[in-house]
Parts: sequence; structure tokens; C-alpha cells
Amino acid sequence: MSLKSLLAQLRESDEFRRFIKENPGAFLCSGFFTIDKEGKDNKQHFDFFSPGKNKVFSFRIEEHCKVFPLDYGEQGNMEKISEDFDIDFNVLEEKIKDKMIAQGINNRLQKLIFSLQKVDGKDFLTGTIFISMFGLIKISIDIKKSKIVDFEKKSLFDLVNIFKKR
Repeated sequence: MSLKSLLAQLRESDEFRRFIKENPGAFLCSGFFTIDKEGKDNKQHFDFFSPGKNKVFSFRIEEHCKVFPLDYGEQGNMEKISEDFDIDFNVLEEKIKDKMIAQGINNRLQKLIFSLQKVDGKDFLTGTIFISMFGLIKISIDIKKSKIVDFEKKSLFDLVNIFKKR
């Protein structure tokens, strides 16, 4: 499963074609994807900003395409994400496993959650990877280079301690 194939699937849907006809200036501004290795909680969403309506519309494409308007309040500064990406989630998962092995992390992957977004003018796929034994991996992938640029292991207990200190 790749981002490019998911986006192509979305673009071929009647729901998206209707939307783009009504919102010709709309552009991709974010996305959300989950890969559940132990269950069936897989999600694929692409979000498009319509400048004419000053609104974001989220397209859920798990089974068939459905559109949902999102209410973020003032949305006028949404940035366009390039659609020139070729991230394959299976290849990405292998890269994550290789990085885990290189860092001596022997846990198994449980759930991968990714957000497609623009950060400091660059398109990124940021992720939180849940691993066995209450572990987490925070990750950032430079979409243009298809390269992992940040990779940090944490534990769920680290996060609990951060919230206790507040």
C-alpha cells in the first residue's frame, strides 16, 4: 500500500470528483494513516483545503470514499502538500524494522500511526509507532527523499511522567 496508490484511489472516486468540481481550487493539506498490526483499526484519510469555502474536507477511504467537513475555526493559512511522493508503507515498515535492529530494539510492531503534513516548508510523514512492552517510536520521514530523518524510542512511562510533571 502506497500513498500514491491511495491518492489515486481517492481521485477515482465519484465522491472526490464531485468535491473537486464544486471546489476547483482545493488542494491536499494533510493526511492521516494507521496500520494496525494486531487488529483491524486501519485508517486512510486525505484532507483537502478549499480556499473558496475556507474549510478543510477529510476523505476517509478505508472501505469506500466518504467526505467529512472538518471544523478547525480559522483555516486561512493551510499549506499545500506536494502530491509528488512515492512512499510505500510496506517498504517504510521494513526501514523502521532495520532501524530498530540497528538500535538494538527487539520489540514487535503493534500499530503505526502517520500524519502527512508540512513542517517548516517541507513535506513530512510524522509517525508514532507503538511497539510491544509499552514502547513508542517517534519518527519523521522526509517525503521528497523518502528517508527517515528522526527516529527516537520512548516508553509509555516516559510520557506518563511528562504529564505528571505538568
